[in-house]
Amino acid sequence: MDAGDIMPFIASAKTVFQTMLATDITPGRPSACPLVPSFANDVSGIIGLSGDVVGMVVLSFPASTAENVVATFAGMEMPVDSPDFSDAVGELVNMISGAAKAKLEGRTVSISCPSVVVGHGHKVQQPSDSLCMYIPFDSPMGRFCIEVALKESVAQSKPASEAA
Repeated sequence: MDAGDIMPFIASAKTVFQTMLATDITPGRPSACPLVPSFANDVSGIIGLSGDVVGMVVLSFPASTAENVVATFAGMEMPVDSPDFSDAVGELVNMISGAAKAKLEGRTVSISCPSVVVGHGHKVQQPSDSLCMYIPFDSPMGRFCIEVALKESVAQSKPASEAA
């Protein structure tokens, strides 16, 4: 993975928040995923990637930011324990990942259905054999981050005669 691989995720997050939440977000400096996040991850939407690249995308929020984002997205207050709350978080990570995968030019990538984890201070463990990049964001609704872990698929990194 190189810097060009994470730019689609930054651009897609900015577009989704502007379009769906009428909110501008400001990305911070991307870095390798920290062992300990800079804030408590209380709500995370997770999407798996497969195809020419494999890995995962995690959209994580502190609880207060997640509640603000979901209320803005849904147009109404929604408790964290509502099934619709998790659906909203899953839909946001789905839109960001889907828009980003379309920008990974020259690669065929599929995304999984989203999963959502709710629990104070959790850590989503990225695959150890993938480079994981952490992208912090600031918004009027609070801080959040996107973690992107990608690697070229084994089938893509070997000649066709060896991949079989």
